[in-house]
Amino acid sequence: MSPKAFASAVIVGAVLLLASQGLYVVNETERAIKLKFREIVDADIQPGLHWKVPFIETVKLFDARVLTLDSSPARFLTAGKKYVIVDAFAKWRIKDVRAYYQATSGNRMEASKLLSNLMNKGLRDEIAARTMHDVVSGERDELMTKLTGLLNTETQSELGIEVLDVRVKAIDLPDDLSESVYQRMSAEREREAREHRSQGRELAEGIQADADRQKTVIVAEAYRDAERTRGEGDAEASRIYNAAFSKDPEFYAFTRSLTAYTETFNQNDVILLKPDSEFFRYLKDPSGN
Repeated sequence: MSPKAFASAVIVGAVLLLASQGLYVVNETERAIKLKFREIVDADIQPGLHWKVPFIETVKLFDARVLTLDSSPARFLTAGKKYVIVDAFAKWRIKDVRAYYQATSGNRMEASKLLSNLMNKGLRDEIAARTMHDVVSGERDELMTKLTGLLNTETQSELGIEVLDVRVKAIDLPDDLSESVYQRMSAEREREAREHRSQGRELAEGIQADADRQKTVIVAEAYRDAERTRGEGDAEASRIYNAAFSKDPEFYAFTRSLTAYTETFNQNDVILLKPDSEFFRYLKDPSGN
């Protein structure tokens, strides 16, 4: 190879080396920071193709997408001096690259650790100001909204991180407290069951008493109406009998005597009467004389 060709090759190689060391690309999903001898010279690098001084300046790239911090379940004390185990997570992203790099040296694990500590501190303060009922159901949404706002303000100033949301995945009770709560809930439900049964028995007795009273009144009124109807029927029958037998009193006396004979002589009783008794009137003489 001639000296001229060799020189050209060296120059081309040097240019390629400088280009490979000096050119860099920032994607849409990334944030970048440029350092010169470990000092920040540019913390607002836009996405695209950029240039840096080879071997003097360095560029660090960070994920600019929304990231998830899934913290480990932690134990917190409520206002009622009851412990709860809270499992929460947070959604966050880099807001200020300069502050983020200064606080964490660009280490995502370090950022997650610091954010987790701040989130646990916020959870501890908010839960300590609320009862267990409020934490579990009553003010849970309000707690998460307030915690997100407070945590976002603190992390932006200290870590350069924007906290978008904080949510609780689960709230559990410690094993010893769970058993105590279960026993208390069971006793409370048993008390309510006894109260409902007592009210039911009281209501049933009232209904039974009212039904018995109505039954007595209905039976009494029915008996009264029946007796009235029977009396009216007997009176009507007597009137008809009187009207019928008044036409022939002798025939009436005769039929009454026959009825008396029929009802008397079919019995096994012994009857002692005088032979000239009026009872034997038609036995002695069919004409009754």
